[in-house]
Amino acid sequence: MDVLEAIRTRRSIRKFDRDAAPVDAGELRSILDAGFAAPSAHNLQPRHYYVVRNREKRETIARIGRYTKMAAEADVCIVITGDTEKQSRMELLIMDCSASIQNMLLAAHGLGLGAVWCGVFAGTSLASGLETMLGLPPHQVPLGIVVVGRPGETRGPVDRFDPAFIHMEED
Repeated sequence: MDVLEAIRTRRSIRKFDRDAAPVDAGELRSILDAGFAAPSAHNLQPRHYYVVRNREKRETIARIGRYTKMAAEADVCIVITGDTEKQSRMELLIMDCSASIQNMLLAAHGLGLGAVWCGVFAGTSLASGLETMLGLPPHQVPLGIVVVGRPGETRGPVDRFDPAFIHMEED
């Protein structure tokens, strides 16, 4: 599938097929590689990826997050953290991690996998739970989770193009 088709057809998948083959090492490597390929402000590369395959830990993620229930049924959760020692400007850290997450979502889709982006916000039980569970150092801030597995649902593309929100420069 070409990149524009991938962008137009990628959807958030929250139901996973537990009877299907798990995400294999090659697929996981491709998803992570896509994350590393994302742009980074000043090329500081302040992202860390914590791969969570352990079922009990995925169930903990499902329990402590408000919108992370699907993590228990997925094959893998990739927790993306931003390193404040590498990038001290939080707005740039968030952008770098967000670009990485979008690349990983598109890679998962291109591989025929289902995935969803779960945001992590400072001060929430999800953020503090991840910090504890993963033993994160204080300079690594959890900013998102990519939940991945074999899709257990099919969601068709949605056309969100709206010319009302396009403002063309006039000569």
